Amino acid sequence: MNSKLKFYQSIRFKIALVFALMLMLTLECVGAVFVRQLEHQNLNTFKQSIELPSYVDNSLSEQLARSNTRKANHQIRQILSEVNNNNISEIRVIDNKGIIRGTSDSDNRGTVGQKTTDQIVKATLLNNRSHSENVYDNGNHNRYYVNVLPLVDNSNNNVIGAVYLRASLESVYASINSITLIYLSAALVTIAIGLFLAILISQEITRPIEEMRKQTLRIARGDFSGQVRVMGNDELGQLAGAVNNLSVRVEEAQASTDSERRRLDSVLSHMSDGVLATDRRGNVTIVNNMALQLLGVDHEDDLIGKSIIDVLDIRHDYTVRQLINADQREMIIDMSNDGNNLILNAYFSPIQRESGFVSGLVCVLHDVTGQQKEERERKQFVSNVSHELRTPLTSVHSYVEALSDGAWQDKEVAPKFLNVIQGETDRMIRMINDLLSLSRMDAGTTKLNLEYVNIKELLNYILNRFDMIIKNEESDSSKKKYKIERHFTKKDLWVEIDTDKFTQVIDNIMNNAIKYSPDGGIITVRLLETHNHVIMSISDQGLGIPRKDLGRIFDRFFRVDKARSRKQGGTGLGLAISKEVINMLGGQIWVDSVEGHGSTFYISLPYVPYEEEDDWDDQEAEK
Repeated sequence: MNSKLKFYQSIRFKIALVFALMLMLTLECVGAVFVRQLEHQNLNTFKQSIELPSYVDNSLSEQLARSNTRKANHQIRQILSEVNNNNISEIRVIDNKGIIRGTSDSDNRGTVGQKTTDQIVKATLLNNRSHSENVYDNGNHNRYYVNVLPLVDNSNNNVIGAVYLRASLESVYASINSITLIYLSAALVTIAIGLFLAILISQEITRPIEEMRKQTLRIARGDFSGQVRVMGNDELGQLAGAVNNLSVRVEEAQASTDSERRRLDSVLSHMSDGVLATDRRGNVTIVNNMALQLLGVDHEDDLIGKSIIDVLDIRHDYTVRQLINADQREMIIDMSNDGNNLILNAYFSPIQRESGFVSGLVCVLHDVTGQQKEERERKQFVSNVSHELRTPLTSVHSYVEALSDGAWQDKEVAPKFLNVIQGETDRMIRMINDLLSLSRMDAGTTKLNLEYVNIKELLNYILNRFDMIIKNEESDSSKKKYKIERHFTKKDLWVEIDTDKFTQVIDNIMNNAIKYSPDGGIITVRLLETHNHVIMSISDQGLGIPRKDLGRIFDRFFRVDKARSRKQGGTGLGLAISKEVINMLGGQIWVDSVEGHGSTFYISLPYVPYEEEDDWDDQEAEK
């Protein structure tokens, strides 16, 4: 939005322009009435000034009544010559026969004795009424006032003639034009001054509006620090106060909205279920990380804006309207594909306002693949146990049978056979112990010997054992070489755990890291504190875990590379036991891995800051 306005676009200019136009219209109306009245008054005054005295009319009537035309014309000329009025251009005397008997204009003396052709004169002689009009002379471009008066015989009141009087109006209109020009000049000056004053006044009026405009622009940018000055208690002052109040309310609402959004983002990010939210047209607007993982999508941009029925691949079975209005809002969606079994429980809930208007839809996705595969997993578990036990039992049986056939007498072969039998027996015992541990955990009969332990010292102690193994194997060229790096916080962290079971978890993860690390690899162990939790991570530089197997890495008997795992002596139960132990301790365990770039196992345990003063306070309380 462009905050700069041109002057002619501003309300200041518009107010000044409206004021100037109203002033101009007012002055024009007043001027038109004034000029009209002035013209009417001047013309009346002028007409009065050129009226002939009554004695002149009487004298002319007497002369027209005489029978001696020549003497009468001479007397008429004498009478007209005695009329001294500079405004009169010409006076003619016409008898009742229409003959011009005299004129005051010496240039028109030749018309005396001729019959008049003027229609006004004829009408006056016929009607015995005076006639007047304004005429324009195209010859000299002058305006004239013409007045024709009838001359009446005093003895019988008969019309005996008429007086034609013509006077120039140029002096009258010159005076009117002069006054009009002065008025127009004064009006223009008044309009200019009024426009200047209007701009000043409009500037004062619009200054609070300009400040409110700038404040609203700052509010739109998210800056709520400014305030509009309240200059009075009028409408603009009340509006300025309302803008200030609005700024505070918007800031509070923005802060509340941001807090709720952060809280929602945090909740969505840490939810174990997938969440999709749509607009009223069913297009996805919000998606959390778990939903991306369940749907096998890397970036949320791949889903934002798409229809939810396309995202869930249910367009052939449902429409968005059916999902919003359906009585049954829960459904099972099978999204299994090649090499990936995925069955989701989808629950739909409309986003509805208090007015009842539905503005969107929320879909919660819960992975029920495990629930539906429990029976199959039980069968698979029995099959795995049978397979895992049959292999070492078959091996033991073969070697025992060989020993029974006489191999025990061979001093070189017999010890080797016995070592194999002992190794396979130990492997079966470990497997049985692991199965028993898992069984007790599943039944909830496992007891924890909890105690507060400085986990940094405990972790150092466990890793020191592996360092000792490295030191003892340095001379053996057949053994894999690796290195352990530690990045621990300097702070002592006291956590309530079962030391033996926690040691078992770390041993399992470290053994896996050592097994799958390349020769000369580095195993990095980190320990830090964050958000009332202790976070441990163990990273290797091994083969890594494919993305499709990350969700099953803690399943019982699951191996990414079964042939390699059995060759290295794994039972497929170590990570499953580790997960159960960490869950019993109230923590979490998870893995982050990129195939070909190694894996990192994370362990999070609840942590309450523990100070030495706490023991001292407890001891003092006991005393």
